[in-house]
Amino acid sequence: MTLIRTTLAVAAAAALSLVSLAPSSAQADTWTIDAAHSHVGFKVRHLAVSWVRGDFSKVEATIDYDGKDLTKLSAEVTIDIASISTENSKRDEHLKSPDFFDAANHPTMTFKSKKVVNVGADGTSFDLVGDLTMRGTTKEVTLNVTDWVSGVVDPWGNTKSGATAKTTVNRTEYGLEWNNVLETGGLVVGEDVTIELELELNKSK
Repeated sequence: MTLIRTTLAVAAAAALSLVSLAPSSAQADTWTIDAAHSHVGFKVRHLAVSWVRGDFSKVEATIDYDGKDLTKLSAEVTIDIASISTENSKRDEHLKSPDFFDAANHPTMTFKSKKVVNVGADGTSFDLVGDLTMRGTTKEVTLNVTDWVSGVVDPWGNTKSGATAKTTVNRTEYGLEWNNVLETGGLVVGEDVTIELELELNKSK
């Protein structure tokens, strides 16, 4: 009996030793936005003849990525509506008003990813599906991500990642319904808005 107990103890110890030596699953690194080298903007048709462009200067973004498997990447983005700028102060105030974003009651716009699909063969493009919340309304959107680069080290020892992302939404579906109809039948402000992100990210130390 003593021999059996000793044998079992040795076997258990050996098993625990093997478990401790086995490689653990890769842990995701956290990446945050480098605001000085990123741009979050949008464009919308005006009078059906030109584009009005704008951007948001205050954006927070966090991406979790293990550096290997893009399908496990996740992202969260928060945009401060009050930081909107179209280089026209009167228009900016109108956009922050209840006619559009209603910034007083809905100060942020957020995106939270749910999954990654359609990863390109070269690993530099994919679709990031998630929930976009604007003016209290949440709808699923797909960000088309291109030019994904990860693991670049700058001259100061910081590890960088970056990408371009784009999606188009119908603003009226989020309650941004203000408009006027032209005599020719078109709209003063287009309903489809293209959201464009140029992101440079820092790996958290």
